[in-house]
Amino acid sequence: MAMWQGAMDNRGFQQGSFNSFRSSSSDEDLMDIPGTAMDFSMRDDVPPLDGEIEEDKSYNGGGIGSSNRMMDFLEEPIPGVGTYDDFNTIDWVREKSRDRDRHREITNKSKESTWALIHSVSDAFSGWLLMLLIGLLSGSLAGLIDISAHWMTDLKEGICTGGLWFNHEHCCWNSEHVTFEDRDKCPEWNSWSQLIISTDEGAFAYIVNYFMYVLWALLFAFLAVSLVKVFAPYACGSGIPEIKTILSGFIIRGYLGKWTLIIKTITLVLAVSSGLSLGKEGPLVHVACCCGNILCHCFNKYRKNEAKRREVLSAAAAAGVSVAFGAPIGGVLFSLEEVSYYFPLKTLWRSFFAALVAAFTLRSINPFGNSRLVLFYVEFHTPWHLFELVPFILLGIFGGLWGALFIRTNIAWCRKRKTTQLGKYPVVEVLVVTAITAILAFPNEYTRMSTSELISELFNDCGLLDSSKLCDYENRFNTSKGGELPDRPAGVGVYSAMWQLALTLILKIIITIFTFGMKIPSGLFIPSMAVGAIAGRLLGVGMEQLAYYHHDWAIFNSWCSQGADCITPGLYAMVGAAACLGGVTRMTVSLVVIMFELTGGLEYIVPLMAAAMTSKWVADALGREGIYDAHIRLNGYPFLEAKEEFAHKTLAMDVMKPRRNDPLLTVLTQDSMTVEDVESIISETTYSGFPVVVSRESQRLVGFVLRRDLIISIENARKKQDGVVSTSVIYFTEHSPPMPPYTPPTLKLRNILDLSPFTVTDLTPMEIVVDIFRKLGLRQCLVTHNGRLLGIITKKDVLKHIAQMANQDPDSILFN
Repeated sequence: MAMWQGAMDNRGFQQGSFNSFRSSSSDEDLMDIPGTAMDFSMRDDVPPLDGEIEEDKSYNGGGIGSSNRMMDFLEEPIPGVGTYDDFNTIDWVREKSRDRDRHREITNKSKESTWALIHSVSDAFSGWLLMLLIGLLSGSLAGLIDISAHWMTDLKEGICTGGLWFNHEHCCWNSEHVTFEDRDKCPEWNSWSQLIISTDEGAFAYIVNYFMYVLWALLFAFLAVSLVKVFAPYACGSGIPEIKTILSGFIIRGYLGKWTLIIKTITLVLAVSSGLSLGKEGPLVHVACCCGNILCHCFNKYRKNEAKRREVLSAAAAAGVSVAFGAPIGGVLFSLEEVSYYFPLKTLWRSFFAALVAAFTLRSINPFGNSRLVLFYVEFHTPWHLFELVPFILLGIFGGLWGALFIRTNIAWCRKRKTTQLGKYPVVEVLVVTAITAILAFPNEYTRMSTSELISELFNDCGLLDSSKLCDYENRFNTSKGGELPDRPAGVGVYSAMWQLALTLILKIIITIFTFGMKIPSGLFIPSMAVGAIAGRLLGVGMEQLAYYHHDWAIFNSWCSQGADCITPGLYAMVGAAACLGGVTRMTVSLVVIMFELTGGLEYIVPLMAAAMTSKWVADALGREGIYDAHIRLNGYPFLEAKEEFAHKTLAMDVMKPRRNDPLLTVLTQDSMTVEDVESIISETTYSGFPVVVSRESQRLVGFVLRRDLIISIENARKKQDGVVSTSVIYFTEHSPPMPPYTPPTLKLRNILDLSPFTVTDLTPMEIVVDIFRKLGLRQCLVTHNGRLLGIITKKDVLKHIAQMANQDPDSILFN
């Protein structure tokens, strides 16, 4: 899904324009779009670290600074140096080194004074305080979203005259004229037909309710897509593919900003309430990461270091899943298994704490009024039998087939949206899909209810007092011991429910393909779970009836006697939900933990594990990528998957640039180039950094300097260092040699030079190079031969080479 709809305005280099240097840079030509820069209205939500460089000041090549002294760049830090442009990759090694230096300095100073010791303690405690704030804010927003979405979903069917702020369930709770059997019917709750034509009976009343249902759905969807389009283009989708990319080191300014948080929170409620086949669980991860990113600005330790900030975002993702499913442990494992790129032990502890605080906050709010964190919490008491592993594995096969089918068809539809006129009309697309969904959903009670309520209904283990059609069994017994009901023959209501659920399954399978990826917040967890839960319930009821009527068969007679409670259809629904979710996302460990946290029972771990692993094996056999990895590749994000092995026998010299017959590598020399020479190289290229060599003849490597640091340092010198002009010589050496009299002052930039860039020889196998890029998070790696610089390999080059080796289009690795 193309997340951005910001304007792409031509910013070709204009002589003297300092902005043009910055806007044309890319991450080592990561986005090779000459003369073009991507600009979004939301990018100011996350300002560059270490101070903002004023965008409207021109770089005119002249301008002597007001200071009359020679600036020593080795002693005085330059604001902006060490930060990154938008749509660039961070340097993990440099960021971790900077954090170690900062920590070492604080530790040394703590021995000098009491105040420094207090500062050291507060610095160590700041991470835990930040986790506390993230948990509190994430839990509060999740509670607000749950309450609002529940109320607005019921608003499509009617309102509560006893209090407009009550949803249907709470409205009848407060009523004194309601019986237990008809607990969803009370005089205080009025359908739209009762309000408009004063009756709820007859065909005209049905048409009025039908019309109002569709009208409210269209209104909610229109508001959602309009707010996203106008105020925050980044607020659409689930956000998990982009968060995975950001956590791998890529910078997308504004994606986790304040406007994205506000709009995503509002539009998520609207999108869920519209009745579309989507969920709020994935977007809640995005919301939690927005909270984490914004709160990072309150702490210098995290505001000024991109690597440390990503540790916080990993913990925030865990908090997001914790409040989405009421599963703190599952949230931590989800962050570790699915989204995080760098996950040290310290982050594991802090993720656990953030998830704990977020779950506690949501539990305190109690959004569903049942003392549970999710609507579909359920407890089962009947043990499962070994033979039932067969239908559980069948559900796993179904989940794998569904996952592979969904990924292929959804990616094909999203690619069509990106490459045709369809992508230019997001509002129309959302309204059309909403209208089709609402029109087809209203006649069927299982599609009319919210997907979370549907899953709750399917997970439910029928009791004596259940009035649902799914529990309409014939009661052929006198007593029930311990509250457990024996297997019973299905009644008319059960058979009717089976047909309706079969139709619901077909609708959910088809409509979810077209819904996921539209320009509204849309999660995939709940629709996938609903598909699996329906299939599981259908299979569970079938097994239950088979055991009742044929309990004397060999497969049943050893463990299922007549009148016993043998089969639990709700358990099959839960296993099916896990299987389908696993088939789409390829989650395994975290999925099983989330599901057993939902049920509160450890004895069902084996069925869940069997279904999850089977679905993953089947889905992997039909396609290696999960839905999030597929969307990352579709959008051309520079994400280097750490789970896949590179098994091809190629060498660094086969991938590096320049190739044979290409122009020579653009380099800087350590002591023979003027300011004008460097400015000319910056203006004529789009590279984000340059190797520095002793001389062009020797090509002996000295270090590597980033384009942004060069630009900022030269601009700063022109302002503050007296006498720096275009003919001033730039030195990257420790000491500048004596200069003849009447020559312009020299400019020493050794402090911005990386003196230890990663290098490999030209004969290094690419499998080692790929491992280095994955494990160290490199932006680029220099290639040498006998100590002489030969070329450079960037992250983009590695991604294009991997795509080429997999017989894919290398040009698909373009940030789009």
